Parts: sequence; structure tokens; C-alpha cells
Amino acid sequence: MTASTIRDRHDLIAYLHTAMALEHATIPPYLTAYYSIRSTTNSDAAHIIRVVAVEEMLHLTLAANVLNAIGGEPDLTRRGFVPTYPAYLPDGEDDFTVDLRPFSPDAVDTFCKIERPGEAPRDRARLVPEHDLARPSLVTSPTADGMRFYSIGEFYAEIIEGLEEVASHDPGLFRGDPSRQVGPEYFFSGGGTAIPVFDLDSARRALEFIADQGEGFDAGIHDEAGELAHYYRFRQLQLGRYYEVGDHPDRPSGPHLAIDWHEVYPVKVSARLADYPPDSQIAEVARAFNVEYWSFLGLLTEAFTGQPNLLQDAIWHMFRLRDGINRLVRNPLPGSGGLHAAPTFEMPIGRSTPDGPLVVGEAAAVVTP
Repeated sequence: MTASTIRDRHDLIAYLHTAMALEHATIPPYLTAYYSIRSTTNSDAAHIIRVVAVEEMLHLTLAANVLNAIGGEPDLTRRGFVPTYPAYLPDGEDDFTVDLRPFSPDAVDTFCKIERPGEAPRDRARLVPEHDLARPSLVTSPTADGMRFYSIGEFYAEIIEGLEEVASHDPGLFRGDPSRQVGPEYFFSGGGTAIPVFDLDSARRALEFIADQGEGFDAGIHDEAGELAHYYRFRQLQLGRYYEVGDHPDRPSGPHLAIDWHEVYPVKVSARLADYPPDSQIAEVARAFNVEYWSFLGLLTEAFTGQPNLLQDAIWHMFRLRDGINRLVRNPLPGSGGLHAAPTFEMPIGRSTPDGPLVVGEAAAVVTP
């Protein structure tokens, strides 16, 4: 039996920083696929990806609420918050990496693997060794060196158990400023509402919601409100049909879901700034997009550190990024054999200044708190 990796409030803070990084790390791959779809085509698939991206924002918000509740300090602009793609997820098998891909069967396969349910085969077996430290994982144990989790659901199960244990001997655990909590008045989507966190019960509900909406492990295909888990939403794209209530996980019986895989810009997979001629217009657009995305992360940080009314502005900002992405994905990349440019999501290092953002540089290779 493996001992708990969470012993005190500081361990919990480290885990919740990692949880925020994990929830965010799915957004760039989803946005890349979403904006690679040619306008007026594949509307069903585009809708599914967009809805999941918005719900990942809800998960990010819930993780921030729990972090704030125990007196942590959310910071989405810290070095390494945005991973270097491709990166490994914390799954027990090293069978895939998360890339920035155009919408394609490979991209959908990756999305299903990101969200797939995974229960450890035995009690306390949720931690598994890192097999390849040369590749970054999107989440590892921040307190057990060289270890990662069997699945995302097991990662959240570890945090919930840790919260329960620490709360049992630290009566002042939930010491955070209540004004930092993002409630339903600041964030609502068709897939759920923000849960303010003030105690162990509300923290547990927030974290269980994240895990269930992503994997659907406990709730099944549909939750109590009739919403599909993210895993099964993406499975619809693989199976070509919508799920109905009561369907078998591998046999959706709803309407046909049509996809034209050719109506997609063939963007370069996991493009980097180094792939673009340094003085080219494409490189300039890519750098400008990175600064704009970093500003989006700064706006989220403000929303999570005392100005929750800014959250809706941040969500609007996320989809306003389409202008910069479109300028990239619609343009061929010289010398690439017909591939198009793509956003690189390489963030500036450091914080903004009164005169604007710092110089854009390489993002750190590993997501760490």
C-alpha cells in the first residue's frame, strides 16, 4: 500500500496548483483543433469541441476556488503553467502524447485518451513511476518525485483524500478570503455552474464534479442532469452518432453525426516559433498571438484573485483569440510541404509590467507548481 502523498496544507496547495495547470493544459489542444475547422463546415464537431473547452474553463475555475478556499494564490502567468507540447498525460500507460493538432481522427483519439476513465487496479495503486523523464507530463505528483497518476480521476481522488485527512487535524484549513470565490453569478454554462468553496463538503463537491464531468467514471455516460461526460462527447465523433439516455457506451443510438475530415486546414502539429522564418509576417503573428494568450491568462489570474466579475470577460477573450489563430491556420507555411501555420502557445517568461508584457520566450518544459 502506498502512503498518501498529501500530508499538510502546503502539499494541498502544490496539488491544486498542478490541478489548475492540468485543467488549462487541455485548452490549447482543443482550441487548435476547433479553429482548424473551416468555417461553415463540421458544425456538430465544432460545437462539441467548443462546449468542452468552455467546461474546461469551469473546471479551472473550480480548482481555483478550492485553492483560494485554503489560502492559496492562483497564478496562471507563472513560469511553466503552459506546458511545452507534446506532453504526456498522467495515464498509467505511455501510449500517447498530447499534441497541438488540427481536427482529425488522431486529434479526436487523443481527446478521448485525455478524458478516458481509469480506476487504479487496486487500492492505493493510483501512483505509477515516470517512465520517460525526457518528456514532460501534464501532471505528476508534486510531492512524490518521479511518480505520476494512473488517471486524472485518480489524481483528483488523491486530492480529495488529502483534503479530508488534512481537514481532520487542521481546523483552520479553509482560511481563504471568501470574496475570491467565483459563484454561479460569475460563471454559468450549459454544463454546470461554479461552486463556491468554503468548507470540506463544498471542496469535495467541486473536485468530484471536475472528475465526473471529464471522465464520467462515477456518473456513467450521462450525469444526473442528463449531460454527457467529456469522454463520451468525443466518442460520438469517433462512432459517428449521438448518445441517447440508456445507450451502451460503445453503441450510441442517436442521430447520425456527419464529419468531413477534409474540411480542415492542415496545420503543422505542435508548431514552435523556431519553425517560422524569424523576420516573416507569420512569425510576427505567432508572437503576437502568444502575447495575447498570455494576457488572457493574466485576466484569469485577476478574476481568481479578487475580481471574479472579470471571469466572463476572460471567457469572451478566449474566443476573441480566433482572429489571431485564423491569421495563422489559413496561411501556408513556406517549405513545409503544404502544411499551414498554427499557434505555438509559447508564453512570455515572467509577469507583465506597466509598459506591457515582457519578452516572449520558451515556456518551461514541465508543469510544476
